Amino acid sequence: MSDRTPMSGKHRSIGAIAAVATLGSLLFGYDTGVISGALPYMYMPYAANGLHLNSVEEGLIGGVLLIGAAFGALFGGRLSDRYGRRHNILMLAAIFVIGALGTTLAPNLWVMYPARFVLGLAVGGASATVPVYLSETAPKRIRGTIVAIDQLMIVVGQLLAFSFNAIINSVYGGPQLDIANDPSGTLRPGMQSWDNVAGLQDQLGGTLSHGAWEHFVTNLSVTGGNGSAWRLMMLLCTIPAIALWIGMRTMPESSRWYMIRRRYYEAIGSLKRVRDHRDGDIVDELEEMVTHQRRAEAMPKGTFRDIVNTPWIRRLFLVGVLLAICNQTTGVNTVMYYAPKVLEYAGLGSSAAITAQVANGVMSVLGSALGLWLVFRFRRRQILITCISLVAVSMFAIAGLFTVLIQPHMADGTKPPMYAPLLVLAAMGIFMLVVQSSNGPVVWTMLGEMFPARVRGIANGSAVFCMWVVNALITFTFPAMMSNLGGGLTYTIYGVLNVIVAIVLFKVMPETSGRSLEELEDHLQEVFTRPGDPAPATAGND
Repeated sequence: MSDRTPMSGKHRSIGAIAAVATLGSLLFGYDTGVISGALPYMYMPYAANGLHLNSVEEGLIGGVLLIGAAFGALFGGRLSDRYGRRHNILMLAAIFVIGALGTTLAPNLWVMYPARFVLGLAVGGASATVPVYLSETAPKRIRGTIVAIDQLMIVVGQLLAFSFNAIINSVYGGPQLDIANDPSGTLRPGMQSWDNVAGLQDQLGGTLSHGAWEHFVTNLSVTGGNGSAWRLMMLLCTIPAIALWIGMRTMPESSRWYMIRRRYYEAIGSLKRVRDHRDGDIVDELEEMVTHQRRAEAMPKGTFRDIVNTPWIRRLFLVGVLLAICNQTTGVNTVMYYAPKVLEYAGLGSSAAITAQVANGVMSVLGSALGLWLVFRFRRRQILITCISLVAVSMFAIAGLFTVLIQPHMADGTKPPMYAPLLVLAAMGIFMLVVQSSNGPVVWTMLGEMFPARVRGIANGSAVFCMWVVNALITFTFPAMMSNLGGGLTYTIYGVLNVIVAIVLFKVMPETSGRSLEELEDHLQEVFTRPGDPAPATAGND
């Protein structure tokens, strides 16, 4: 049958497929990273075209997107199982455009929140669907590297966001507002840098408590400003979203998804489109897929209840959830979303902090590029456990810098030394290099490959749902933690948390490298099956 079945369309190299599909991951990166440069403008008063944020609303701006991402991952996994991976990515491209336009045009926070939630649905759906599509499409010989490209594109998207933020900020001349009158006499009338206003807070070396500062800003008579710069930052992500929709229309559906749906001719035609002479005899791969599919058909259908009711899959799923959570407990998104704010606490101005964030983006891209080699060269388990250990060291280093160099000056109402924010930025850069070279590539690769075929979509989506919930929790609480606990204690907490995670991973994390998806499923079933578990169903038991 395989000899008589033609390709279902033009041949597509796995590189071309990865380049197009990972535009979804680039959008994931851009939409999560852009907020770091937009926040200083959003903090400005309404009269200056900002959104007059406070720390709670700041957390909600980030957190609402991530709650949307959690549900996007959950339902995205189900929809990709039902309608196909390619179909899901096409739908997500359209949602990216709708969400981006909604956030760009939002007149106030009550429109911004639901628009960010919609954008989050697309971000979460992409995080759950793209790695599975790549895992099922890529040949065994380069599957880890191809899926690691997904992580690379996430950080490329974040770097693009940071870079465009810096460019737009430079064109606008940094956050500025036109003050007509200051009843307190502190600021002269005319155009003022927002740094002059924000710097009056005691948290940034000024003399006003947070409540007194809020009262001061409310009483300012403001006649204009360039706070609308954040809208242009948000709008730019529509361009790759449109490119994703166009590109995916020329790509094949996953052959393994066709196989699961018993659409065998389409599975053969789709697989032929993405294989060449370097991948071995296509008949061998098809036979392995068919054999595994026949056995899988005797198993329960792929629902979340079946994950819970099948002991070895349930244990494997819990390990997957742990891996997903550890991707966030590193604290990586405290840097991605809030590094400019952290650097402002360390004594840097808002414009300089927005520009400095580009350095973290560059280190992230370099780390992810290094991760392509690490995933190919080393085993997943040793990479991730080493990473988490080094992350803990980085967190303790940042905590030490705040405790020794920055917080004593905050307490005295004085500015930290000029080298303090540079040291914090250097520590953040090293941290991003470590995380993006190891944690991201390994976690996303494993989530795309470790679950059994018939529950892969729902299991991956559910694990990523947990990841986004933890991400939202961290994103919402971090501004308040920095404001109330200070950088020293906040980053110490993250350091201790990563020590605990490293110990748990050492005890429970399996190895997944060097096997086809079908071989890996057999191996993990053996590893996670315990004495006394019900015997697995076989085709002979029908």
